[in-house]
Amino acid sequence: MNYFSTVISLLRDRNEFLEEIHNGVKLKSKISALMISSFCFFAVYGAIIGTFHSPLQAASSAIKLPALYLITLLVCLPTLYIFNVLFGAKQTITQHFTYLLTAVSVIALLLCGFAPVTLFFLITVNDYSFFLLLNVIIFTLTGILGVSFLYQIMRPVADGENGQGVKVRTSILRFWLCLYGFVGSQLGWTLRPFFGSPGQFELFRPREGSFFSGVWNALINLLS
Repeated sequence: MNYFSTVISLLRDRNEFLEEIHNGVKLKSKISALMISSFCFFAVYGAIIGTFHSPLQAASSAIKLPALYLITLLVCLPTLYIFNVLFGAKQTITQHFTYLLTAVSVIALLLCGFAPVTLFFLITVNDYSFFLLLNVIIFTLTGILGVSFLYQIMRPVADGENGQGVKVRTSILRFWLCLYGFVGSQLGWTLRPFFGSPGQFELFRPREGSFFSGVWNALINLLS
């Protein structure tokens, strides 16, 4: 099976691909293909940002970046599924999982699209704070685009139901998307470093502060 062709079919024939998910067609093959291909895309980008520090950090980030997105999805999936089912959703948890994986795969592809830009600045700029903030912007942009994609593909699932159910589930989806962003940001902070600051290699750092305080400190260091 060509796993990457599944992602291409998602991009080229999105409506047909999503309709198959809605009808429960070949969900297992779609899940395996999306997981493997997105893992590879994330691993490539993770290796690039880790190269800022060392080959060992590149190998570590190539594993931790795919883990970040998959674990975030698994942590937040039950909340979305339970609340959707509570308010009338007919889709199974496998269908929910597949929908979320499509959005994650889109994010992975977008990151690969930014890979040449990141590699360019990796080669030409030797400034940790700049490289960190550059990637925060890239991760934020791709995350927003991925979340927007997920919002678009999840909303039609409610078609044909009563208006009140659609409104409630739309509100649930919006809340969940914010929750997904917060969980992903904090999990990324917990799994750091991905770039590796100057000094000795660290697989993980002590748990302290938060993602937002870390970004603020990096911004201050860049401007000072």
